[in-house]
Amino acid sequence: MSRTRYSAASHVGRKRSTNEDRVLSLPEQDVWLVADGMGGHAAGEFASQVVVDCVATTRLGDIPEEKMRTLRSAINTAHRKIQNEAAARKAGSIGATVALLSVSDTKFFCLWAGDSRLYRLRNNRLLMLTEDHSVVADLVKLGELNCEEAKHHPQSNVVTRAVGVGDKFELDSIAGSLQSGDRFVLCTDGLSNHVDFETIRNALVLPPVKEAADLLVRMALERGGTDNISAVVVDVI
Repeated sequence: MSRTRYSAASHVGRKRSTNEDRVLSLPEQDVWLVADGMGGHAAGEFASQVVVDCVATTRLGDIPEEKMRTLRSAINTAHRKIQNEAAARKAGSIGATVALLSVSDTKFFCLWAGDSRLYRLRNNRLLMLTEDHSVVADLVKLGELNCEEAKHHPQSNVVTRAVGVGDKFELDSIAGSLQSGDRFVLCTDGLSNHVDFETIRNALVLPPVKEAADLLVRMALERGGTDNISAVVVDVI
């Protein structure tokens, strides 16, 4: 087991009546996850909770490659369960974005779908390790929008991939080496839509990990808090 410390926070925000975000922390297994539900009428809460439940109840081994395959399988199981529930409700699309981080002694890996994100702060340099699966992210890649235009685009909240949505579902993944002093941040779009990249970096440089997640959520609330907001900060010691 790697040596880690973490904090997690989630808030309904200033505009929503329910929190469709879910956060999962399994420090004894070195796994952390955020999920952001969508579908309305309690469907989003259901979807994000299914993702959390499927991961939380999965038995994980210690070998990183096997662990990654097992976690991928757990999220694929959540995908099928959400689809079955959507069919039973005749409710159209129900789904959840997800970003999952796991670390070992020397490596980290991440699985994600949608616009929930993973960042890493290393030597005071912040990198966004995931790429959003969204309409505006695709337009930015094509050069049809810049990042500032993407924030105000009418389809800025439309994702192109989510757990439970579509017959063909695919999780993206990234893996890399781990260094002592690395600080990882998982978040839903309720944070990233309100707090810009440089502000996130500045907010992560100094605070102890036990304060970091609450600080990020508070910053998003101060900047409008129009969506549910969730963040998990993991320090590698």
